[in-house]
Amino acid sequence: MTIQDQDDWPVFLSSLVDKKNSARILAELQPGSEGHKLWPECEAKPSDLVVPKNRFSAFLPSACELSGMLKSKGIDTVLIGGTLTNVCSEASARDAAMQDFKTTMISDANAARSDDEHRASLITFIQSFGDVRTTDELIALLRQGG
Repeated sequence: MTIQDQDDWPVFLSSLVDKKNSARILAELQPGSEGHKLWPECEAKPSDLVVPKNRFSAFLPSACELSGMLKSKGIDTVLIGGTLTNVCSEASARDAAMQDFKTTMISDANAARSDDEHRASLITFIQSFGDVRTTDELIALLRQGG
């Protein structure tokens, strides 16, 4: 997620977050910062879409252009992995499902601050919005052509 300055998200940074933490959060969400980098084992290929967002959800229309980009390519299915399970991942997964994408949260490719938060988010998602699978289950489905 990228927040260029406090004007990008004034309510969050001024009202919902302790003001002492606002500067730290803003710094961590800047491109090139440690908190903004991909996980070291993840490597973007030149053909990968890299789409900046300025809200928790990557599928919120005002946050970025991901939804339109995927639909223009005929993509109807998304797999969600990232952090935090119960914040950005769940917000993105719910919004994707509400925009008619077949949506799966990858249980072992998401993380939260606690196992309880992680599980609660996955349970809520599978009950109403989409599917939850492990990486191994998804690989097996892809190998079966499913």
